[in-house]
Amino acid sequence: MTAEELKAIITAGLPCEHIELEGDGRHWYATIVSAQFEGKRLIQRHQRVYATLGVKMHTDEVHALSMKTFTPAEWASQPHH
Repeated sequence: MTAEELKAIITAGLPCEHIELEGDGRHWYATIVSAQFEGKRLIQRHQRVYATLGVKMHTDEVHALSMKTFTPAEWASQPHH
């Protein structure tokens, strides 16, 4: 799986303001910014992203996904801009 394919799967199931992906095809590191994360705890945010991957997590197409999740407001306050 490529980063573009993974990005397409996530954004199809989760409206994202911003998404960055890096990885080697099995282990991925994602930064995801979505208004869907408003009012959600970290575990709920991760579950929301995992839900977009569905069966691909179980078939080992995506072996591991480490993520940082932000709401648009949280992202705007990050020092990386």
